Amino acid sequence: MAGPVYILGGAQTDFARNWTREGSELFDLFQSCLLDALDGTRIDADEVEVGHVGNFVAELFTGQGMLGGFFAHADPGFAGMPASRHEGACASGSLALMAAMADIESGRYDLACVVGIELMRNVAGHLAADHLGAAAWRGKEAQGATYVWPAMFSDLAEEYDRRYGLDYRHLMGIAEINFANAKRNPLAQTRGWGFTSQSFTADDEANPVIEGWMRRQDCAQVTDGAAVLFLASPERAKAYCDQHGLSLENLPRIDGWGHTTAPMMLEQKLKDSAGSPYVFPWVRKAITDAYDRAGLQGPDDLDLIETHDCFTITEYMAIEHFGLTLPGEGWKAVEDGRIAFGGSLPVNPSGGLIGLGHPVGATGVRMVLDASRQVSGQAGDYQVEGARRAATYNVGGSGTTNCCFIVAAG
Repeated sequence: MAGPVYILGGAQTDFARNWTREGSELFDLFQSCLLDALDGTRIDADEVEVGHVGNFVAELFTGQGMLGGFFAHADPGFAGMPASRHEGACASGSLALMAAMADIESGRYDLACVVGIELMRNVAGHLAADHLGAAAWRGKEAQGATYVWPAMFSDLAEEYDRRYGLDYRHLMGIAEINFANAKRNPLAQTRGWGFTSQSFTADDEANPVIEGWMRRQDCAQVTDGAAVLFLASPERAKAYCDQHGLSLENLPRIDGWGHTTAPMMLEQKLKDSAGSPYVFPWVRKAITDAYDRAGLQGPDDLDLIETHDCFTITEYMAIEHFGLTLPGEGWKAVEDGRIAFGGSLPVNPSGGLIGLGHPVGATGVRMVLDASRQVSGQAGDYQVEGARRAATYNVGGSGTTNCCFIVAAG
């Protein structure tokens, strides 16, 4: 990595909002978050040199492509700015971030804007599930499943059970933590939700089966939302700090990253990893590449993790692949409390995808935004005390696109 890329700030929409029900459209979502980010960072649109948009399936949900063209409509100061859109299913936002980082590290540009966005609550649930199935291999995977992704990640849970044994109570332990964390987050989709004593059990009424192992509380939400970040070169970040009376040392920065792409089909992934201690060795490589680039030894060098939990089993897998436990022992981190909000290494203090929400193209950007807020002491009621270094892991498909960032300050 050529050097740190600095984070000047950003914004996130309220993930509880249903923009279609409010009479708003995809552009309104884009503009609202972008203008909030400009206002919050005190950056003018004409200062931004390049834009990147992370989005998965706007064409299917809204019939709209060409999202880079929204910038100049959101603020005329963006007119003429080069912009690109990036797609990698649920990791689309992270790919947009990596493209922006490459622009900065190459010296081509010094200040980039990254927008992650998805509007998904404008169609019925079964149609939303079908649209999201575009990240699997159409006609080859999850044939006969009503809901493609719950079925696919149920297969992952089944593989964990076959290799190591899996207790459903540990999946529910993850869900319970993330829903509880979301209560602290004023932008979380589920912050006002209530649960009963049976909600986090295998009770078929309180927690009905969606597909196989996956029950309602195992699943992330269908969410409308956007997140924006401004990234800068060291020189531009120094000028920004001088302009606004800030300390460059305390400005969040991206110290490391990892990115891998595995075969699309889950069946092929599991076949290829049969001799590996890790179910997804490509996930492990993305994480260890990020560790190496940031000069870290492992999770003991972190203060928190924001990880993909589209389903509880995804976070269970990530716990092991980050190295919190040995492969097959993710349950230990649930039982001993280390991943809870007050634990030694909190995971998803924001609420994660399960609690905070999962607007697909926005998720990778939102994770890094939350990580930057944590390491700069700006996370409010869900601030992890003393946090100075965080990791994120964002996945597209069934472990197909894997992206990890190390965000630090100080």
